[in-house]
Amino acid sequence: MSKKSTSESVSEQVEALRETLRHHEHLYYVLDAPEVSDAQYDVWMRELRALEEAHPELRAPDSPTQRVGGKPKEGFAKVAHSRPMLSLDNAYDETELREWDRRVHELASEEKIDYVYELKLDGLSLALTYEDAQLVRGVTRGDGEVGEDVTSNIRTIRSVPLSIAANKLRASRLPKNFEVRGEVVLPLAAFHKLNAEREEQGLAPAANPRNFAAGTLRTLEPNIVAQRRLDFYAYFALEERSYIFPQQSESLDALATAGFRVNPQRGTARNIDEAWQFIAQADAMRESLPYEIDGVVLKVNSRALQDKLGFTGRAPRWAIAYKFAARSAVTQVQNIVVQVGRTGKLTPVAELTPIPIGGTMVGRATLHNADEIARLGLQIGDYVTVERGGDVIPKVVEVLLEKRPHNARDFSFPTHCPVCGSAVVREEGEVDFRCINVNCPARLRESLLHFAARGVMNIEGLGEAVVNQLTERGLVRNLADIYSLDEAALLSLERIGEKTAQSLLQQIERSKHAPLDHVLLGLGIRFVGERTAQFLADAFGTMDRVMEASAEDLERVQEIGPRISTAILEFFSVPENRTLIEKLRAAGLNFTAEKKKTSSKLSGLTFVLTGTLPTLTREEAKERIEREGGTVSGSVSKKTNYVVAGEEAGSKLDKARKLGITILDEAALMDLLERARL
Repeated sequence: MSKKSTSESVSEQVEALRETLRHHEHLYYVLDAPEVSDAQYDVWMRELRALEEAHPELRAPDSPTQRVGGKPKEGFAKVAHSRPMLSLDNAYDETELREWDRRVHELASEEKIDYVYELKLDGLSLALTYEDAQLVRGVTRGDGEVGEDVTSNIRTIRSVPLSIAANKLRASRLPKNFEVRGEVVLPLAAFHKLNAEREEQGLAPAANPRNFAAGTLRTLEPNIVAQRRLDFYAYFALEERSYIFPQQSESLDALATAGFRVNPQRGTARNIDEAWQFIAQADAMRESLPYEIDGVVLKVNSRALQDKLGFTGRAPRWAIAYKFAARSAVTQVQNIVVQVGRTGKLTPVAELTPIPIGGTMVGRATLHNADEIARLGLQIGDYVTVERGGDVIPKVVEVLLEKRPHNARDFSFPTHCPVCGSAVVREEGEVDFRCINVNCPARLRESLLHFAARGVMNIEGLGEAVVNQLTERGLVRNLADIYSLDEAALLSLERIGEKTAQSLLQQIERSKHAPLDHVLLGLGIRFVGERTAQFLADAFGTMDRVMEASAEDLERVQEIGPRISTAILEFFSVPENRTLIEKLRAAGLNFTAEKKKTSSKLSGLTFVLTGTLPTLTREEAKERIEREGGTVSGSVSKKTNYVVAGEEAGSKLDKARKLGITILDEAALMDLLERARL
């Protein structure tokens, strides 16, 4: 790029630099065809940043300098998808694939059907929304209907355009307002580099790139996301919930023209035989690709035929994922260790002589539980077959008894938690052993996040980034330590200023007034969710009465059976948990339930909530409905009486309309509740 003359305006210099940087970002991150050195790119970036700092009025949200934006508000907001992000049915061999092809022809009543084939990237799905050709939102798949808004992190992914230039928009025939669906992946080179860094730090390596990518995308620090070099591959575009182009192949070509990274390993097959040829080629190329794949996706090319074929309850009939066979290798078990997960579950893990499987060095494999070790007949020192398929963590699938060494030895499952020393429990009929000490260091981080969550103790600001620092520095060793935090402790944390610290302390103080059912829910007792916690609080009235209740007392409570009563009794039998209760009492938490006036006017009526209501939160609406005797369900069925719909209501509203169910807005709901109180 030539040096600008002094007569040209600063605005022109800024725009010229932006265009230059965008051009070279596209070459490097999308086309893998860089034309300049990193050093030259950095020179232009520093020049642009200096100009924008000197002239803040010229800053723009789509400037290359704005890729690492501000830190998101604590946690990620939930966002309803414009159109559900569905799963695909799978085929595991040629016979199953051809059977799918037969069904497609039969249902479509067509002799000739073109298929688009694409590599099945082993990543996580994402929806990007563009308004006036500018990126405004990035949302994870979530449960398919509602995902998390991770826009601040998506902006750091270099293969995601922050804006689409007018000439590219025209050439692609995309509208100014559209949505792009695609897959976020972590390239293998970046994955191996990050795992090497984790091992140097004494951390366990991540199992696979997909898990690492998913964890990265939910990191609350955009600068960390930027460093990990995630990639985004687009696979179709929508406008107002509908497909834009009459063929899937056109959609892919348009996205590539607009500047999105679209996987080059794609094409159109005139029949299932040609599609099968590509699947064989893709299986052979797996080891040489720079990212993980676990199969090939086939889609009917014609959108009109897609509409004709429609959907099953959970997947489109016009698409299928052919899954590759798992890859395996033989190695030796050097030891068996037990890990404690966030829920207290104890999982045995085989430490192996490292061996490459599918391009990844595997040194550990899950053994699932004690019963699985017994089923395999596994001993420490055995030679085993280890399998790794798709996004599955490597697992031991077979013991080679003929190779068993003379010094092989049995493994004894621990009777006490290897982290905190508490006795472990195994409930009748279950395969897993668990540590039920809520203050166990292995569980503490997740226990704190659950305790502080919305709908539990509602401590806004006590999110993942803060909790990580509090636990790593030993400032919080149990739930009750939250209430001993002071401003000095919070100010010692990274990215915490005086205003943030004061706000968090206010939130912590306010949580002391949370009702008893929220406190019970916050303890993380197994099987005790929001509804059960409410029933316990209503039935017993105080924390002490819940703690002293017998199995018989507990099972008299609505919806509590032997399994839940056993979990409650086990929780309160742990001395550390009782000590925690007393610390929370001393901190001033509310251990007495408020007597609620309830009616039965709406008894027998089932409600479903969808979308965002103008003034009520979902929790508030649910509480008001249940106070009048109604039941709130999470899914729409023929038994649903009312669907309460707010803004951005999704597929639940569509289903309600098809079933002829009465739909209420917030005003109509309030009117119904008011009449029920009369």
